[in-house]
Parts: sequence; C-alpha cells; structure tokens
Amino acid sequence: MEQVHLNIDGREVVTTPDRTILEAAREVGIRIPSLCYEQRMEPYGACRICLVEVEGARGLLPACYTTVTDGMVVHTVTDELVRLRRTILELILSDHPKDCMTCESAGNCELQDLAYEYGVKEARFSGEEHHYDVLADNPLIERDYDKCILCGRCIRICREVQGVGVYDFVNRGFDSVPGIPYNNAMTDSPCEFCGQCVSTCPTGAIISIPSKGKGRSWQAEKIRTTCGYCGCGCQLDLHVRDGEIIEVSSPVMVGPGEGNTCVKGRYGYAFITHEDRLTTPLVRKDGELVPASWEEALGTIASHIREAMDDKGPDSIAFLASARCTNEENYLIMKMARAVVGTNNVDHCARL
Repeated sequence: MEQVHLNIDGREVVTTPDRTILEAAREVGIRIPSLCYEQRMEPYGACRICLVEVEGARGLLPACYTTVTDGMVVHTVTDELVRLRRTILELILSDHPKDCMTCESAGNCELQDLAYEYGVKEARFSGEEHHYDVLADNPLIERDYDKCILCGRCIRICREVQGVGVYDFVNRGFDSVPGIPYNNAMTDSPCEFCGQCVSTCPTGAIISIPSKGKGRSWQAEKIRTTCGYCGCGCQLDLHVRDGEIIEVSSPVMVGPGEGNTCVKGRYGYAFITHEDRLTTPLVRKDGELVPASWEEALGTIASHIREAMDDKGPDSIAFLASARCTNEENYLIMKMARAVVGTNNVDHCARL
C-alpha cells in the first residue's frame, strides 16, 4: 500500500492512506483524547473531544473520523482546542452524577480521566438533570443511565462486533438513552450476556454485577492468562484482590479475541472457589464416592483400563482431554491413548 506523509504537532509521520488522524497520531505516540472512539469499532465522531486543527480546512475536524491525506498539517493541542474540550466536558458533566467517590468505575473512568487532565472541577452550566432508576434486571449486567454520556459504544459493539444488536437509542432529544426497545428486560432480549457493553463503556453506566463492591481497579492485581473454555485462546486479565478473582476482562487488540469475550470467558470464573469444586481425587467404593490418594486413584483407573482392554479391546476405551490443561499435557494424553492403549478415541472439551 502506498504511503502518506503528514505533519502532526511538528512531527513528520508516515502512514497508510486508510488511517485516520487519530490512528496515525497514536502510531507515533501522540495522544489525542476521545470518548466515543474504540479500536474494536468503526469511527463514530459523536463526542467531538478529538477535534483537531488541520491547516487549510474550513473548520475543526474530528480526528477519529478524518482520514489522512498526503501533506496534511495537523495541530492537536492549541489554546482553542483546549478551550473547546473543556467546554464539551463541562456540558457532559452538567448532567452527570457527582458520585465519583462511590462509583464502581472510579479510577477506571475515561470521563473522570479527561476531567482531571483538563482541570474541569465543576460545570458552568446548569439546568434539568436526568434521574433514572438503576436497572439490574439480570444477574450479570447493571445499567445506570444517569451516568450515560450517549457515546454509543455499547450500541455499536453489540451490533458491529457481537452481531446481536440488543441496544439502540430509544426516546428522543433530552430523553434519549441506549436502551432496549419497548423497555424490555435484558433477559427478554437477544442479549448473550457476553459483557462486551461492560468492556467498552467509558463511564460507570454499565457495570458487571458480580464485581460490584469488591474492589477498585487499583486495588486488584491484573494477571494475564489464556481462557480455558475453548480452543480459541482468547487472552484474559484476571483482577485478583486478596487471592480472589473479583473480575475478568480482556485486553483490547491482544490475542485472537482482541478484547472480545463470550459469557463464559468473562463471567465463568465462580468455579475456582466454588464449594463443590474437587480438591482431592474421589474413588467409588460400595456405590459411594470417597476421598483417595492420587496413587490409589490412578491405580484404580489403570486397572479398569486393563480390564476393558482385555474384555472388549482397546476401542472400548475413550479419552477426554481438557482445554484447562496445557498443550503438553493434552499431547501426553493423546500419546497415551494411541501409543499405550491403542485407540484413536480421543476428544476434548474445547468447544465454542
């Protein structure tokens, strides 16, 4: 692909013509603030926080939506741009709760970060404010429209990435919210409870109920791992506080999933500390499962395999591997099945 040469804040940038100003700037480490932009979705251009000056243009342009052209000269930080961004933030905050002290997204809120960056402590504008009831009509996802900034990211990720389209803007004007048509509960919609809307929401408008009240973002240690539910290999970040997983997220644009997970990957972690989880092998004696040592359990398995082989041959035996094992462990069970027992009856649990 041909190359495009442009100048951003005095720096010569070389990129491809399919890039936007925002993408080109971030490629060379120049940060342009935004709220409605997210890498996993198409540009939207709604929040106008990313407005930049382009020499020769008739007005300010949204960096997230404007593609680069050869010879373009861009300014991302000027007195006028800073003034406009502060005004936009003040307008947003004029109808936004001031409960950052108790908000679940405190410390992990893009709106809060921008208000801090631009020194917006309070809004100059006053008027009518929204006061919606918090919607928790399911066990996983909570919606608080008082904190919604109408960025549309939840709508777009559900439609563009997940291909479901649970949300859309409902009502008009001042009463617009990204809701579910006919005010249906999420359990009565096509929602798959993947949590994609939670992952992209820039404020505390959409949060995960299982993580509520269990810790701030800075109180948890993030541990990168690979999801063990299927063979896709999506990367997960386990948020661990005091030895307990309080939340699971996925790093954006990393690994096969690129930050997108299914309901199992994001919410299926309760088994780790569940009271029914086995901590020792069990062997059936007199019709009852009783605790046993690994030596006894493996010996029992080996004797049953030998009996089945002697009675009905190797093909009477099947082996089931696990996505929660390592590749090396799964290779060994395959090797045991085929080389030791002599059967090709090998399957695994790595199902989508």
